Amino acid sequence: MTLPPLTAGCLLALVSKCRRLLRQCQPARKKAKKRGLKLKIKIGNPHLRRLVSGAIAGAVSRTCVAPLETIRTHLMVGSNGDSMTEVFQTIMKTEGWTGLFRGNFVNVIRVAPSKAIELFAFDTAKKFLTPKADESSKTPFPPSLVAGALAGVSSTLCTYPLELIKTRLTIEKDVYDNFLHCLVKIVREEGPSELYRGLTPSLIGVVPYAATNYYAYDTLRKLYRKTFKQEEISNIATLLIGSAAGAISSTATFPLEVARKQMQAGAVGGRQVYKNVFHALYCIMEKEGIGGLYKGLGPSCIKLMPAAGISFMCYEACKKILVEAEE
Repeated sequence: MTLPPLTAGCLLALVSKCRRLLRQCQPARKKAKKRGLKLKIKIGNPHLRRLVSGAIAGAVSRTCVAPLETIRTHLMVGSNGDSMTEVFQTIMKTEGWTGLFRGNFVNVIRVAPSKAIELFAFDTAKKFLTPKADESSKTPFPPSLVAGALAGVSSTLCTYPLELIKTRLTIEKDVYDNFLHCLVKIVREEGPSELYRGLTPSLIGVVPYAATNYYAYDTLRKLYRKTFKQEEISNIATLLIGSAAGAISSTATFPLEVARKQMQAGAVGGRQVYKNVFHALYCIMEKEGIGGLYKGLGPSCIKLMPAAGISFMCYEACKKILVEAEE
């Protein structure tokens, strides 16, 4: 049975019109969806994009873990208690919540440019060291390993005085009023060279730490892609990969970190002054044994693991916003 000509013609016209409307609306829906899901901020200079991404990543990660950083520093130099719980309770009784964030502003000022310089140096060095298809290897070591070491050294040389001032403000809260007062007092009473006290063990510690950190992160990302056969890595996966890389590098270089913190504390408060990193390591081992070199490792890993994970996650997220080309 066939429909009357008029009815059939009306149905065909209606279907044709609906199909035209759907074709017109579909691109608009896709375009709106893209606009809703993706935020793009165009920065023309690729070097500036990496610097901004690194600075944001450093500031966010350090602020999130500031209380753990404060507790870790107290444990390293042996003030306010011998355990995480004891240090936390002492700070809460004497200073309150603000005590857990003491020195965080200086820490952010230090970490933001430090992380920006570090990530910029890493990307630049890795790009230079990675051979092209028709080139031979430029170094016997993996490019990410060498680039990570160079990045750590570059950022440390540029921002070490801020790290020392931050340590003094955290430990000697009754001696210094603020950042500027601490800087002036150190320069006047101890000399400008005091701003770089402990630089040698810091550099010795930074080279293996940064190299291990970036190499582990790069290797774990490749392993993730190979295992799950996915080129895109989610934010949660990036967080976990970065945390694992931070734990590996922190454990390997922790004794040098303890020696550096002890040297940075200086003679203020009647503490022993160490001649060099080897003297500091020897004295710590003599007084406290091998365990003294790993005092505070637990809270250090608890602090560094999320810090590294958040830093890498923020950096990758910022690259998607600031670095990728606008579609």
